[in-house]
Amino acid sequence: MADSTVRGTNGFRVIGTRPIRHDGIEKVTGRAKYGADYSFPGMLHGKVLRSPHAHARIKSINCEQALKLPGLFAVVTAADFPECKIETAAIAGEYTVNVRNISQNVIARDKVLYDGHALAAVAASSPHIAEEALRLIEVDYEVLPPVMTLDDAMKADAPVVFSGRSQDGSPNIADHLQIERGDIDAGFKAADYIVEREFRSSLVHQGYIEPHNALAIYNSDGHLTIYCSTQGQFIIRTLTAALLGMPEGKVRVIPAEIGGGFGGKTTVYLEPIAALLSKKTGRPVKMVMTRAEVLRASGPTSGTKIRARIGATRDGKISAAEIWMAYEAGAYPGAPCGGAAMTTLGPYDVANLKIDAYDVVLNKPKVGAYRAPGAPTSAFACESVIDELAGKCGIEPLAFRLLNAAHEGTPQPAGPPYKRIGFVETCEAIRNSEHYRSELIGPNRGRGVASGYWRNNGLQSSATVNIHTDGSVSVVTGSVDIGGSRAVMAMIVAEVLGLDVNEVRPLVGDTDSIGHTDVTGGSRVALATGLAVYRAAHDALRQLKERAAKLGEKKPEEVQFQAGTFSAPGVPTPMTLKQLAGRLARTGGPVTGRATLDATGTVGVTFATMCVDVEVDPDTGKVQILRCTIAQDAGRALHPSYVEGQLQGGVAQGIGWALNEEYFYDEKGLLRNSGLLDYRMPTCLDLPLIETIVVEVPNPDHPLGIRGVGEIAIVPPMAAVANAIYHAVGVRMTELPMSPPRVLKAMLTKSGAIDSQAAAAD
Repeated sequence: MADSTVRGTNGFRVIGTRPIRHDGIEKVTGRAKYGADYSFPGMLHGKVLRSPHAHARIKSINCEQALKLPGLFAVVTAADFPECKIETAAIAGEYTVNVRNISQNVIARDKVLYDGHALAAVAASSPHIAEEALRLIEVDYEVLPPVMTLDDAMKADAPVVFSGRSQDGSPNIADHLQIERGDIDAGFKAADYIVEREFRSSLVHQGYIEPHNALAIYNSDGHLTIYCSTQGQFIIRTLTAALLGMPEGKVRVIPAEIGGGFGGKTTVYLEPIAALLSKKTGRPVKMVMTRAEVLRASGPTSGTKIRARIGATRDGKISAAEIWMAYEAGAYPGAPCGGAAMTTLGPYDVANLKIDAYDVVLNKPKVGAYRAPGAPTSAFACESVIDELAGKCGIEPLAFRLLNAAHEGTPQPAGPPYKRIGFVETCEAIRNSEHYRSELIGPNRGRGVASGYWRNNGLQSSATVNIHTDGSVSVVTGSVDIGGSRAVMAMIVAEVLGLDVNEVRPLVGDTDSIGHTDVTGGSRVALATGLAVYRAAHDALRQLKERAAKLGEKKPEEVQFQAGTFSAPGVPTPMTLKQLAGRLARTGGPVTGRATLDATGTVGVTFATMCVDVEVDPDTGKVQILRCTIAQDAGRALHPSYVEGQLQGGVAQGIGWALNEEYFYDEKGLLRNSGLLDYRMPTCLDLPLIETIVVEVPNPDHPLGIRGVGEIAIVPPMAAVANAIYHAVGVRMTELPMSPPRVLKAMLTKSGAIDSQAAAAD
């Protein structure tokens, strides 16, 4: 790993350093408790019965034989859940979800809508008895034809997958978003070159290591406690309460350590079922998915069909762009087509633009978020066409991007003009890198570049900063720690209060111990929760100054604070924070700083540019990644090591998406690769050391300059690899993954060894 950081003005004492993470010892010694590690006396084990059909009507469910099994304590079906009286619920600021759809996704009612859809669950004294009970449940299905492709789903006479709102002539189009500006016809008329291509991609999974889990304890007083691995304990509380018809105040959610999420652990699957089983049995119930269940029945990200048409003048200026995109939502509406529409072509200044984005339901799992949801596949399409346009104009690809680069004042694809942004800086960082300036030698080798944009989120966060009598501090937030955010929160407090970072203990609170905090996702934690911590620390500092003023018989505004020490004119001896902390009881009692906020107005958008070298085996079509460098604008890197880790992780996942990963369904709609032997994610043998360049163009709306870094790194890799393949062997890849058979087929078609019409029809 290259530790290369392009820094702006820093001037901080703690921020920008690399302390060891506070939870590191528990993680490396195995003492950290993940969801499946919890257990309680008398605990039962829950299992879910899942549909073996992609689309079927449930005629009846017979549980009589299962209930006779010794060791079985309860069976639940949709009939045991209360009628969902809430249509929508707010889950993140102004963001809402359709609770009824989520309820039916958790457990099917009249129809099963995908292979693996839950329709019953049991609680037994052991997992083995629970599995045996599932085999004894008899279900009578009326099998219906599945709708498995976007082309089929969007036909006017397509079978109806979901009886919800439909439009645009198809029963399965749930939403249509259009963005338009300028004069698209005039823009294309002015173009000297126009490139139009169609791109496709399959469902892919986030690939987190830890399966979904939940442990529920329903008490006789009507209070429910849930332990689970989640990216947001408050969203679990909201949705579980809504699905069970309970007041939120009677539901407590305690977040366990989390073994990855990447957007896939932001909703409920097992939690309401475990809660209902616990209520029915009066005992704790624990449920853990198998890997096959995770792949079949949790939320992967959308498969897509995208048509990109972009024109440019001879001198390389983009004159018009028209993008048509359809995103698979799975069984219920909610595809990330909006995120795609709002971010595609975000790095560029395009005066004439038209984007149509469709949310399409079909018989696959309801999709979930996955790191910059919607943006990676739209960038795959648009950045591939951008690369081809650059070639037609005879302009080097990075120079073409810089010629059309968005800058301060450029309108976003959907929204207000950009404020200060760092896209140009990421391109220049790659252009000036040793990697890009190095010579690439050898046959069937190519170098590709691509860029990406992500808008990030702000949303709501809460934090408290507690001053202890020995001068140490604890900081409590509601943000689940996935990528080292506890250490970052400690660093912010240490920076404000002049402490060593090891004197600050960061904690993640449950839903009863901290104010509402939205999910760990949307690249929002360092930005939004970090801002809450920053304000809470300043609130604590304000109170400490008041106490110091009282001791020194001064006014609070006369007290100065620097490097952990309080001083005031006329007071001969400065007082350290530690000394003052020991006197709090005599000056008014404990000091706790607090902050709650909606950080929407402080969000800073972010950009990344990537360079990758590949070698293509001409006999097999296998693509080997030789070298990879990504430059990303972090705004300000609070902890550079964690920023670099986010960049490397996003690129690794993007390369897997580019070359290997896809869901494969048979003609009956059944998932055929429901294990990690067949659903192939990249390993260390597939990846080089991923080089990172951290660019710092501070966010002007945030006191620490933070932009958020967790998602943008996954946006450029697919297009960068596709462009590198073209420069290696001269074929434009338009379908993901770019697996050996697809690459070989494209090369053989180009050479004439395979008829192009037959290849297109295959």
